[in-house]
Amino acid sequence: MRILLTNDDGVSAKGIEVLKEIALSLTDDVWIVAPATEQSAASRGVSLHNPVVVRKLAEKTFSVSGTPTDSVIVALREIMNDNLPDLILSGINHGQNIAEDIGFSGTVAGALQGLQMGIPAISLSQARGFITYGSGKINWQPSLEHGPALLKKLLKNGWPDDVALNVNFPDVEAADVKGVHVTSQGKRDFVMSGVDKRKHPRGGHYYWLTYGAAKSNPSAGTDLRAIYDGYISVTPIHVDHTHYKTATALSALFDT
Repeated sequence: MRILLTNDDGVSAKGIEVLKEIALSLTDDVWIVAPATEQSAASRGVSLHNPVVVRKLAEKTFSVSGTPTDSVIVALREIMNDNLPDLILSGINHGQNIAEDIGFSGTVAGALQGLQMGIPAISLSQARGFITYGSGKINWQPSLEHGPALLKKLLKNGWPDDVALNVNFPDVEAADVKGVHVTSQGKRDFVMSGVDKRKHPRGGHYYWLTYGAAKSNPSAGTDLRAIYDGYISVTPIHVDHTHYKTATALSALFDT
């Protein structure tokens, strides 16, 4: 098996080192093509108006001066074009990608780009801010200890060609992970996005955009609930944004 790794925290991030260790439990043919610098919240951005520079950092390891989506495109169309990967793993993100995070996430975008280009793909994120709150550190042990077995089980079972899997590991001690829940994308009961307005020393103001708040009260069966309760969350996602119930209802307006 040949595996491509990418992420949105950058090619030198700790999370991609952890992911490589997990991937090497599946195969010794592991490649890394990832952004040169952090691209968190890049979503599915593509560098259409700027050149993209690729640098070989080591054997099977490349940096890309662009987004996670750029990295996957360059990997599949150039670096690995003659021998494509069998699987793309994107992550492991430094923090959870659940609920509304999925739309912002460059980690998830890397997996979706792989899906779009015909390669099975999984995005992986390690939750933080629960037992690690205020420490500035991430507890990688749930990912390290549970990731290999989880991936082997998912790969053995398989999933549809038009689906990517979004995996989140809870921020608990590895021994306290309660199991795996297959979930739907949750929705928080507050808006995460905000603005921190600051006074500019030369006059006027400038802004830091913020993202984050306290826990919500999510429904059972959602990715939020699973992570809050100490379970690994596996959410099947795809690129089709159509809301079919509404499409059917609106179609009736135009039936003649």
